[in-house]
Amino acid sequence: MELLERILEKKNMHEAIKRVRQNGETFGVDKMDMEEATSYYFEHEEGIAEQIRNRKYTPSPVRRVYIPKGNGKLRGLGIPTIVDRFIQQGMLQVLQPIFDQKFSENSFGFRPGRAAEQAIIKVLEYFNDGYDWIVDIDLEKFFDKVNHDKLISLVAKTIPDGDVVSLVRKFMQSGVMEDRLLKPTKVGTPQGGNLSPLLSNIMLNELDRELEVRGLNFVRYADDCIIVVKSEKAANRVMESITKFIEKKLDLKVNMEKSKIARPNEIKYLGFGFFHKKDKWRPKPHLRSVQKFEDKLTLLTKRNNGKVWQK
Repeated sequence: MELLERILEKKNMHEAIKRVRQNGETFGVDKMDMEEATSYYFEHEEGIAEQIRNRKYTPSPVRRVYIPKGNGKLRGLGIPTIVDRFIQQGMLQVLQPIFDQKFSENSFGFRPGRAAEQAIIKVLEYFNDGYDWIVDIDLEKFFDKVNHDKLISLVAKTIPDGDVVSLVRKFMQSGVMEDRLLKPTKVGTPQGGNLSPLLSNIMLNELDRELEVRGLNFVRYADDCIIVVKSEKAANRVMESITKFIEKKLDLKVNMEKSKIARPNEIKYLGFGFFHKKDKWRPKPHLRSVQKFEDKLTLLTKRNNGKVWQK
């Protein structure tokens, strides 16, 4: 069965609908709620599939929303319509296993059976093996900066199905609706879509492979990547050379103000800080993460008039 037909197969799509329904009801630009979108899809299922086969399906623009980040700033998300999320999830279920087997063992974000805790364990292994000089590279607005042509070429290398590649590009270029204005998306893969995490891993797998070719130890969770070496001199050398690779080969931007060379007790990684005790580096929840949790707890107690637990 061709790849596109595997995606459009009713069993796959119905599983996709089930998963999207489990994940919540945030609506897109069409303002359809979950029940309306589900009814609409089942009523037009054959027509939607035929449009996709003939490359005539046009995804709706994503709806721009903003959520607060830990540093007080806002993160922009792009929320697809629920019907588009059904289709993206159907694509993800078929494409994820194909790409996942090509990803690095040191990549932990947005992958089945992997989690941030495993990334922290790997980081500690490196620290305690003497790799305790850290090259912490910050990618500037990664999800907003991804070069479409570069990413599509990487997808096409693994997926020799032009219909599927075309559909991926359509979702990437569907546009963003903000303040009732439609803005084109010539670069980037907006956070909020079901495909976005996979697409980010496809792009950053190029960085992983380059680090492996160079024999460097690293851990990556989504766009949070740290490289570990044994000396400050090596760290400076790696910072310079990898920054050049990222900017010239991947066409991404490194934020030099946030990127740094540090020791384990000077960084926050995936919500954890690190301290040295009894000749070993050990993890602890970072102070900023603890404060964030306490702030959320305070908000919850206020909403419940001080009664968090109610029987």
